[in-house]
Amino acid sequence: MAWADLRAFLAHLERRKELRRISVPVDPHLEVTEIVTRVVRERGPALLFESPVGADMPLAINVFGTEARMAAALGVDRLDEIGDRLAALLRPELPIGLSGLRDALGKAASLTSIPPRRVRTAPCQDVVLKGPDVDLFRLPGVHAWPNDGGAFLNLGLTHTRHPETGARNLGMYRLQRHDARTVGMHWQIHKDSNAHHAVAERRGERLPVAIAFGCDPAVTYAASAPLPADIDEYLFAGYLRGERVEMVDCLSVPLRVPANSQIVLEGWLEPGARLPEGPFGDHTGFYTPVEPFPALHVDVMTMQRDPIFQTIVVGRPPQEDGPMGKATERIFRPLIKMMIPEIVDYDLPEAGVFHNCCIVSIDKRFPKHAQKVMNAVWGAGLLSLSKLIVVVDADCDVHDYAEVAWRAFGNVDYAHDLITTIGPVDHLDHASYEQFWGGKVGVDATRKLPTEGYRREGGWPEELVMDDAVRAQVTRRWKEYGL
Repeated sequence: MAWADLRAFLAHLERRKELRRISVPVDPHLEVTEIVTRVVRERGPALLFESPVGADMPLAINVFGTEARMAAALGVDRLDEIGDRLAALLRPELPIGLSGLRDALGKAASLTSIPPRRVRTAPCQDVVLKGPDVDLFRLPGVHAWPNDGGAFLNLGLTHTRHPETGARNLGMYRLQRHDARTVGMHWQIHKDSNAHHAVAERRGERLPVAIAFGCDPAVTYAASAPLPADIDEYLFAGYLRGERVEMVDCLSVPLRVPANSQIVLEGWLEPGARLPEGPFGDHTGFYTPVEPFPALHVDVMTMQRDPIFQTIVVGRPPQEDGPMGKATERIFRPLIKMMIPEIVDYDLPEAGVFHNCCIVSIDKRFPKHAQKVMNAVWGAGLLSLSKLIVVVDADCDVHDYAEVAWRAFGNVDYAHDLITTIGPVDHLDHASYEQFWGGKVGVDATRKLPTEGYRREGGWPEELVMDDAVRAQVTRRWKEYGL
């Protein structure tokens, strides 16, 4: 099911009693964060602050705060449904017979409806503010943590184009509100928009930028998805929605934005323009330091009548970005399996902020197979930033951390089953002694083979497993035991 816009999804949540309106004034300076953090940890509802202090529009937050809500935002009951659908689409076998041909044609037909569609008028341009009328303080930007450098406008969807190829990029980056008309662009070294900006600066050109807030949930998620640079995020959003995304031309920059956005900022980045950005309490649970980042001067601000500003608080897990990261894990599982076919499943623990640890189960077939997979993971897109990889056998549930820990603690001889290496790490990683690169570890927690050097008498020991007949008998008689 495709949601027409953010309002439609919020109305759905309210009907299901998964949205709570807060009518009393609440201060975006710290108070919002403390409320949201408590609600997230209780797996509570989405929140709509109707009277944020100092702003003139409501603030929606914790919209994606549970896996069930994240799935509903993407129109499914379970996040794995999207991955399963994607796996069927990617399946390479040739059609067999009439039924196979019908299936193949159905797959092809499903792709024709997904490219974005241009419209001439749009709700996001009902109200237009230009020049000195632009006022970013109308937006309830959240000053989340005590030592933050100011208020940040999170969950903004940043649009750029490659100056030479014209390829569009949609990304999600934090935005520090420097003043009424300027925002800092924290696009990190590994991000595509950063590459677009670097090309523009090399050519001595301004880079046009448009930032949309409060888009429909599929578009918002697509902006955060780790897509390859040559895959258009709006094609992906259309695939998620099952409908084309309507887009409208911006008023002052040569870009298009979702027609049903709540708020849009338009402007140009001047070559060499930088301002100190940060500190910022990030999803790592630590403050990131002050660094110079591009600063966008906003020339035009458009919005719907009576807009809703959607944002997110990040910090030490759990936070609202946890279910968003879990969506990425489940949706992109088929692509990971295509790149590394022996992978059965994988898990990116939220406590590891989705790039500190990767747990992988494999169908082990040959000596040092686990080590082969570790190196493949370190070469797979943004999984290359993983600092710790734990490889377990196929019969281990990678989402059961107690099961994984039992294997990882007990199945490892660290003289033989450990790989250490050096490679790229996330821009935000605070533990690496040098920024952008650091040490990594792979742990082989699989059963060891004689051909791997495990030559103890009797081979790898048998695990304790209860007799199936006894288990069935106890299940039948359970009530008799009075337990």
